[in-house]
Amino acid sequence: MLVRVAAGIIVRDDLVFIALRKSSQHQGGLWEFPGGKCEPMESPETALQRELKEECGIAVTEYSFFKTIAHDYGDKQVELCFYKVTKFDGEPVGSEGQQTAWVPVSDLPSYDFPEANKEIVADLIK
Repeated sequence: MLVRVAAGIIVRDDLVFIALRKSSQHQGGLWEFPGGKCEPMESPETALQRELKEECGIAVTEYSFFKTIAHDYGDKQVELCFYKVTKFDGEPVGSEGQQTAWVPVSDLPSYDFPEANKEIVADLIK
């Protein structure tokens, strides 16, 4: 079964907001760009706004499509729709208790991301 996910690359100045996945989650213990699953019949854009409000406590006001990546983890197939979030209301936090960090774009390769996110990291540091 394919899981569609909307993820936000939240940027401010030369920093990117990332979150640590809980150990109980799929790909737990790895860093990610916040977001979540699209509900049935929900567009990735709508899911992005809903998930970032729930997970990070921000209201997205400006974003642009970045890239879609399909990845097969063996136990789960995902289609990740990434959006670069450049304006938002509020200050991002880990609303679900997850550890978060603002990191320089150039430091992203030193964080462990799920395999499907590594292409995004490479594209961001180009």
